[in-house]
Amino acid sequence: MSSSRPRASLSRIVDDLGATLLDLVHGDTESAAGIGGVVIHDPVDAPPLPPYALILGVGLDDPERIAELLGSLRRGAAAALVLRAPVPLTPAVRAAADAANVALLGLSRGVPWAHLAAMLRSLLAEGDVGVAEPESLGGLPSGDLFAVANAVAALLDAPITIEDRNSRVLAFSGRQDEADASRVETILGRQVPERFSRMLSERGVFRELHRSDRPVYIEPLPDSRSGLTMLRVAIAVRAGDQFLGSIWAAVPEPLSEERTEALTEAVKLVALHLLRVRAGADVQRRLRADLLSSALEGGAGARDALERLGLAGRSLVVLAVALRESAADGAIVAQELERVGDALAVHLGAVQPRSAAALVGGVIYGLVPATEDSVVRIATDFLHRVGDRMCPIVGLGPAGRDLAGIVQARAGADRALRVLRERRGAPRIARLADVQVESLVLELRDLAAARGDRPGEALERLIRYDERHRSNLVETLQAWLDAFGDVAIASDALHVPANTFRYRLRRAVEVGDIDLDDPNTRFGLQLQLRVLVPHRGRPN
Repeated sequence: MSSSRPRASLSRIVDDLGATLLDLVHGDTESAAGIGGVVIHDPVDAPPLPPYALILGVGLDDPERIAELLGSLRRGAAAALVLRAPVPLTPAVRAAADAANVALLGLSRGVPWAHLAAMLRSLLAEGDVGVAEPESLGGLPSGDLFAVANAVAALLDAPITIEDRNSRVLAFSGRQDEADASRVETILGRQVPERFSRMLSERGVFRELHRSDRPVYIEPLPDSRSGLTMLRVAIAVRAGDQFLGSIWAAVPEPLSEERTEALTEAVKLVALHLLRVRAGADVQRRLRADLLSSALEGGAGARDALERLGLAGRSLVVLAVALRESAADGAIVAQELERVGDALAVHLGAVQPRSAAALVGGVIYGLVPATEDSVVRIATDFLHRVGDRMCPIVGLGPAGRDLAGIVQARAGADRALRVLRERRGAPRIARLADVQVESLVLELRDLAAARGDRPGEALERLIRYDERHRSNLVETLQAWLDAFGDVAIASDALHVPANTFRYRLRRAVEVGDIDLDDPNTRFGLQLQLRVLVPHRGRPN
């Protein structure tokens, strides 16, 4: 779906992210039209390129491979290629870049590619669905935090950052080279470093920031890596009583009265833009969730939903993400789900731009136009990046090649996710093909519970005996069946001597009147233990 919002130009991107993140190494930034999208180069499976794409050459450092990629681009296919600095500017690379009319940009050492992709996403508003007509707030494009940051920096004559409630960098102004090493580190990581957050908390800076409407000065902090930091002045950004974020300026000395007033007045403008960004994100999140839900359900609007998501006619893998059972407050879990869902959307947008992700009914779903193996790698990398504080888990369904296939793929992802929820501990990702038997057992349990099925007489006798005598005959039988009749393995699993285990097994045979030589009996007992006595035969 096309948007009326104008795309950021390459010159705008270099102006906003230059000096700190990106440097123009070769070529012209003025000749390109608005950037059509951000694409990560994959030498094995080359992704489709939108017009005037910004290509991220992750892992691309060989001059011959760089020249080969540039040579494969028709004029107008790409606006720029980003490579990790230092960029190997051989004559062949220069010639290939000139022939394709592609600018070469160098990504500063230490900047994660994911952070660059997220910053570019903020600038380009890539992935917007149903964007309204462009608006203006305070004479600046609505929601354009980078433009706001540069405007505030000009008023204060100092480099600034705009940060959210968790000290994550949302946007920053130019002239960051005039600040100190800690500011550069903050921007590279898109987050105030933990050691500085700790010192600021200990000094009561955040507490003062939350309760004051006036600028708060932060004396230079000791930094073992670069000496003392510069003086900082920060001010809270609020909408009524709601704390939205803050503005931070690195200054050589306290602000004059006029600039203090300018900073105080700028808060109102920043608040309006932050609210617009939040409102736009909420609208986009709801609309994307509705479209994704329609596509997954396969109803009358599924085809239109896929077309609006840009995924029609593609083979899609469905992934389902949830959090393991937690004792945390429901509101906290909901916030964490939203955070994980946004992180998944950013991650998929960086590695597979045509993907879509949204929170639907308490589960985060993703639609990815790639093979199952590729999506497993993408999901594994995602889990590694988000960490395990709330322990997200991912179920994957098979690839769906049409509307009916996508519905089945969603069901498969849900089935794999349920198995992971029932498990205790690792792993945190599973394909349906890998856990299909466990999934079938869980479904049999549901059926048996709905019908009120009970274990057979032999197993019932063992259960009642254990309850009366506080014995372990059912557990002994389960261990023997799991070990295929190997007493040594079974007794070791229960941490009892082999002779003790043999005695218990004989008692189980006697009490239950069981013929363990009959394969049908053994199978029936295994199935009942798994399906009808789940607390003793849980899949693991």
